Amino acid sequence: MSEPVRLEIEGLIAVITLARPEKLNALDEAMIGGLAAAVDAIDANVTVRAAILTGEGKGFCAGGDIAAWGKLSPLEMGQHWVRNGHRVFDRLTRLRVPLVAALNGHTLGGGLELAATADIRIAEEQAKFGLPETGIGMVPGWSGTQRLVARFGAAAVRRLALTGEIVTAERALQLGLIDEIAPKGEGLQHTRALCEKIAARGPVANIVAKQMINAAEGEDAAAAMEILAGSLVSYTSDLKEGVASFVEKRPPVFKGF
Repeated sequence: MSEPVRLEIEGLIAVITLARPEKLNALDEAMIGGLAAAVDAIDANVTVRAAILTGEGKGFCAGGDIAAWGKLSPLEMGQHWVRNGHRVFDRLTRLRVPLVAALNGHTLGGGLELAATADIRIAEEQAKFGLPETGIGMVPGWSGTQRLVARFGAAAVRRLALTGEIVTAERALQLGLIDEIAPKGEGLQHTRALCEKIAARGPVANIVAKQMINAAEGEDAAAAMEILAGSLVSYTSDLKEGVASFVEKRPPVFKGF
C-alpha cells in the first residue's frame, strides 16, 4: 500500500504531497500522522530552505474524511480527532522553513484549514474554496475559526462558515484566501518557481522573518522570543566562558559581551 502522504527532497526544496486522490485527499488518521512525520523530517534536514504542500489528483484536500470521524463519541471527537489535527496543523504553521501551498483543486473544510498553515498559497484557476461544515451540523475544527480569522479576516471566514458558500479561485483571491492564481495544471510549476526564489535568499534571515511574522499573528509568540533570545546569547563570550568554567570546575569570569 502506498503512503498517504509523500515527502520528497529535491535539492533545497521539500515537497509534501497528499496522496489519496480517490478520496480527493480527504484527511484520515494515517494522513494526519504522515503530515506529522513530514514536519519531523523537514525540520531535521538543515539543507531544506523551502517547502511545498500540494495534493495528488484533481483536488488539494476535501477536508476531514467523514468516514474517519463520523462515528466518534463526543470525547473521541474532541480529545482525539480535533486535538491531533490541531497539534499537526500548528506544527505545519511553525515549520522551520517557509511553506508554500500549491492548491490544485477543491480546498474545502479541513483542506482550507490545512492550506492556511502555509505562508503563501497559489491556487489553480479551477480550484474551489469553502467551509461547508455547518451544512452537516459540524463546525470547523482545525483552527477554521481561529487561524483563518487571523490570516484572512473575520468577514471572509464568517461568510464562508455561516453560509457554506463555495467560492471560485478568483473570489478567493479577492477575499484574501489565496495569494496568486495559476492556470490549470501549472500550480506546482508556479509554486516551485516561487520556492526557488525563497531558497536563494538568506536562509537564516528567512527563518527568523517567518518566526517574527508568525509571532505577530499570535502563532507561538513566546517560543519565537525565546528562540531569538537563545540564539543571540549563544554568540556571546560570556556563554563560552560559562560553559568552559563548568567543564573546568572553576568560577566563571564574565566580561559582559
